[in-house]
Amino acid sequence: MNSSVSTTAITGMDNNAERAAPTEAASRQIDGSQLLTSGLKWLLLAALIVALGCPLLFILGQAVLTPEGAWAGTQPFARLFSNINFLPMLGRSLWVSFVTAAVTVPLAYVFAYALQRTCIPLKGMWRGVGLLPLLAPSLLPGIALIYLFGNQGLFKELMSGGIYGFWGILLGEVFYTFPHALMILLSALSQADGRLYDAANAMGASRWRTFTSVTLPATRYGIFGAFCLVFTLTITDFGVPKITGGAYSVLAVEAYKAVVGQQQFGRGALIGLLLLVPAVLTFAVDAWLQRRQRAQMSSRSEAYVPRPDRRRDGFNLFAVLLISAAILLMIAVAMGASLVKLWPYNLQLTLQHYDFDNMDGGGWLAYWNSLKLACGTSVVGTIVIFTGAWLMEKTRGQALLSPLLRFLCFLPMAVPGLVLGLGSLLFFNHPANPFNFLYGTMALLVVCSVVHFYTTAHLTAVTALKQLDPEFEAASLSLKVPLLKTFLRVTVPLCLPSLLEIFRYLFVSSMTTVSAVIFLYRPDTVLASVAVLNMDDAGDVGPAAAMSTLILLTSAAASLLMHVAGSGWVSRAQAWRRGRGH
Repeated sequence: MNSSVSTTAITGMDNNAERAAPTEAASRQIDGSQLLTSGLKWLLLAALIVALGCPLLFILGQAVLTPEGAWAGTQPFARLFSNINFLPMLGRSLWVSFVTAAVTVPLAYVFAYALQRTCIPLKGMWRGVGLLPLLAPSLLPGIALIYLFGNQGLFKELMSGGIYGFWGILLGEVFYTFPHALMILLSALSQADGRLYDAANAMGASRWRTFTSVTLPATRYGIFGAFCLVFTLTITDFGVPKITGGAYSVLAVEAYKAVVGQQQFGRGALIGLLLLVPAVLTFAVDAWLQRRQRAQMSSRSEAYVPRPDRRRDGFNLFAVLLISAAILLMIAVAMGASLVKLWPYNLQLTLQHYDFDNMDGGGWLAYWNSLKLACGTSVVGTIVIFTGAWLMEKTRGQALLSPLLRFLCFLPMAVPGLVLGLGSLLFFNHPANPFNFLYGTMALLVVCSVVHFYTTAHLTAVTALKQLDPEFEAASLSLKVPLLKTFLRVTVPLCLPSLLEIFRYLFVSSMTTVSAVIFLYRPDTVLASVAVLNMDDAGDVGPAAAMSTLILLTSAAASLLMHVAGSGWVSRAQAWRRGRGH
């Protein structure tokens, strides 16, 4: 990006910017811009403290303080651990999370390797299939497993009713966490130094020796990161265990029952803190791995381009076909069961399961509420998150303010949705809280969703902003153009692809989330993902499958629409890229 482009872009914002102006006026303009950006930073800090910091402090206080507000010390934890059922439940949670990670990461690695390091056909289609579970709520795999292996399932003989327990949680969580591990491993396998593979080939190394000596060591940090992420997602998820867990109780479901079923907020807070421990440890391990990881591509590196190999490509294509078939089978069963009268006895097609107003769970109101939540979260979240990232990356400020903002922006990654939702319940529902009026409103659901998905969107924005030359801001100051105008006229159009990606991510995530909002809704703000849980509790499995299908189709349609519409917007906003060089 050369200086002529940046100077021309900024000059075009204000044709009179280069005309002579008094020095004092220019200084006042610079001071005004700095005052505005500083004020916006303090406003963002206050918002993050209220929406994230205070709920976490309240859940900590609920766990370590008595109802009278006195220090309880370690007594609450001692009572919790002395319960005869708690330690076995903790062990079950850790075990099923570990096994899920041990199964999911190798499957995702094989899938990612096939897409990045082989010459299999239709890579774009297979990638889409692998990421398809991202569009569905975590409750959908549980429902599909019941239809497949439950007491009346298609393959009930294979499981002998054993789907309710460890195996049900394991299979459902593998489906749910697979795309998350896949995204990390696709990135880890995206680049490689071709010289290493040429050297291995020249030395006569076998395919397996090359894989174990070159490919695997280069991607070990991605493997560790994916393992930690899957472990954390599994131990903090309660959607799949709630439906297929049966008597195999785990921590996340126990926290939900303590708050919703038993009104034991202290017990729920204690379990929430315990769920926070593996998430924080995972975040710390991932940060440590990121520091140790070295770049795989240097200035002298040659990009590795896989060559066709019939044996290797055939094996990997077969593996991709098996994994894709399993993913599509789960989704097809859930969608198919929503369109028949009574699975598996009466397979006549019907839309009766979509008559949500005559079912327990919230009716069509829940679906429309989810659309409102997704639109509100994506619009508000994109504006707040991208502007916040720009303030931290492209403006100057107080020495202590930026590090504190960065910490709060990364903190949501280490906070499970269930913990954030419970903390928001305790904080915003407190009678003395001036923000108490937000409890039970759609506004609070939007705020909680934005905070829950903040870190991933923030990292996307920061990555895009770091690719822009600092010359834009320097030229803006030299031409006496306000920084905010540069942001709106130059930075936003250049980063439009990333903005659209943030918008899509927030929309889909808000449609499918359960854990972050399960404690915060009222009858008039019930959501589609929560309605799935309520309908399943009431025994309406068909309508639950129908609502899950509707969520998936809505997420897919929205993603496709944003991709098509976004292509035109990006083409117009970045028309300057097709300038002289083309």
